[in-house]
Amino acid sequence: MEYSHQTSLVPCGQDKYISKNELLLHLKTYNLYYEGQNLQLRHREEEEELIVEGLLNISWGLRRPIRLQMQDDHERLRPPPSSSSWHSGCNLGTPGTILKPLTIPSVQVSEVDGPPENKQAPSPTDSRGLKPVQEDTPQLMRTRSDVGVRRRGNVRTSSDQRRIRRHRFSINGHFYNHKTSVFTPAYGSVTNVRINSTMTTPQVLKLLLNKFKIENSAEEFALYVVHTSGEKQKLKTTDYPLIARILQGPCEQVSKVFLMEKDQVEEVTYDVAQYIKFEMPVLKSFIQKLQEEEDREVKKLMRKYTVLRLMIRQRLEEIADTPATI
Repeated sequence: MEYSHQTSLVPCGQDKYISKNELLLHLKTYNLYYEGQNLQLRHREEEEELIVEGLLNISWGLRRPIRLQMQDDHERLRPPPSSSSWHSGCNLGTPGTILKPLTIPSVQVSEVDGPPENKQAPSPTDSRGLKPVQEDTPQLMRTRSDVGVRRRGNVRTSSDQRRIRRHRFSINGHFYNHKTSVFTPAYGSVTNVRINSTMTTPQVLKLLLNKFKIENSAEEFALYVVHTSGEKQKLKTTDYPLIARILQGPCEQVSKVFLMEKDQVEEVTYDVAQYIKFEMPVLKSFIQKLQEEEDREVKKLMRKYTVLRLMIRQRLEEIADTPATI
């Protein structure tokens, strides 16, 4: 992949831009980190616009259950058997073919002379302990087409199950079930969607929900960049999640993209996040120090404005004592 040096700007949000050269450097680092994996990103140019595309990992961070659709909106019809399928050799009445009558093999049965009355009938097993003598009767072997056409009540065949699941991805192995159609994905479990750098946050959300056939509205959720320090940054509707992921760096041990509810999560700034992991006694000591500093600043301001008040009063008294001149 060739990274050319160009000076044009690439939008990364509302009124936010990054130079194409800098973005390509970040992209090069990103792909080196995922070398040999399917998470590498590709880029191309269309009408002098840089477009990056690939898989974006998104972690589930939901606190409330989601609802899955009962069936796909546009379920494909089952295609007719192709010439390469195993049942194509069965003449099922396709156009242009003539059905041949099924010929049953004729079996001739010859009578066997019965044993003499004074002799005992031979046993089906040999006296020397050999295996039972099997009767040589003609058998019609079942073909694979017989199995494919046979129906067993409400039992679905493997082809039917594949057809049902063809347009539905699983969430950690969970498909739609009438008993568990409403459930909460495991917190921190990872999924991915294939997007490009021109897709905004709402578009990525709709693509993710459509992938798993989730009935909930995309307006209920938001994407957050969560750092290990505890910082949580909500991606705006005008942001581009793939660009944000590239700029944050490829290592998910430092930061991850989470899907969360809008009304359940609050943003945490970096200044606040750096104190989250401290123990309570340490935090209390910080609060005490800040309180002492605040008291000192308040006293300093009070002295300052007290001096200014005295100066203003003194000046007013001087003006009052001075006789007015005409």
